[in-house]
Amino acid sequence: MIDVIHFTDPGCPWAYSAWPAHTTLQWRYGEQLRWTLVMIGLTENAGQYAARGYTPTRSAIGYGRFRRFGMPFQITPKARLSATSPACRAIVATRLAAPALEASALRALQFAQFTTTGTLDDLDTLRSALAGVEGLNADAVVGRIDGPEVVAAYETDRARARAAAGSPTEFQGRAADTDGAVRYTAPSLVFDGPDEQRLEAGGFQPIEAYDVLIANLDPALERRPPAEDPVEVLSAFPYALTTAEVATVMAEHLDVPNLVAVEAALITATGEGRADRRPTGDGSLWALARNRHGLA
Repeated sequence: MIDVIHFTDPGCPWAYSAWPAHTTLQWRYGEQLRWTLVMIGLTENAGQYAARGYTPTRSAIGYGRFRRFGMPFQITPKARLSATSPACRAIVATRLAAPALEASALRALQFAQFTTTGTLDDLDTLRSALAGVEGLNADAVVGRIDGPEVVAAYETDRARARAAAGSPTEFQGRAADTDGAVRYTAPSLVFDGPDEQRLEAGGFQPIEAYDVLIANLDPALERRPPAEDPVEVLSAFPYALTTAEVATVMAEHLDVPNLVAVEAALITATGEGRADRRPTGDGSLWALARNRHGLA
């Protein structure tokens, strides 16, 4: 077992763009990796982004540089800038109420941020996004984001994220200091292996970086080979996946994921009734097909 501490924030496009690599880690190692999410809390109010020169239009244009990683985006400028704190607290509230759904809540809010014109400090946006997480009471979660238990847990996350001074992440230039403390940037991963071994992959990293760290921490782990059937990949996860995620899981070591071929295979599976497609941003989300009774 290797513990993976994942420092992230639903408002960070680097964190969102890391899903193909992180999904591949989950495919390869499964429950041998025990993930812990830590919310960074990039901004408490939208003015922090404005002070750094961000605008809705600049942000929308900036998303273009992330398309090379394969995740879908929408590029219509939002009506305004927004803080990420309310969405972070919604994820923390999910952790406290339904910990098994925390990663799904993170994904739902990331897709709301990057594939819709909703804002992460709008309660209706939060409720609408979280309503798509099966088994989660979105109204109850959003209703708790200002509660003392959730705020205290969120502040613990923020403090934990702001303890990167002197770390390998800072050494590599992957840390940041935007509010008075050196913090981990999203999506930093810290791996804790046997015998108190700790290795860090600060900020955005390629899948090969993660794989090398895991191999050095515990070469006795079982390593699942790349998938051969995209539907097999869809069946392994509790939420819909993007084309890039499926393609990365199916790629051989050091091969460039073949998004065109995998998309064609997913389209074929949809035509055969084995998969479903949902347009998302400028891309797709794919899931196992459901029959008329709503069962996979």
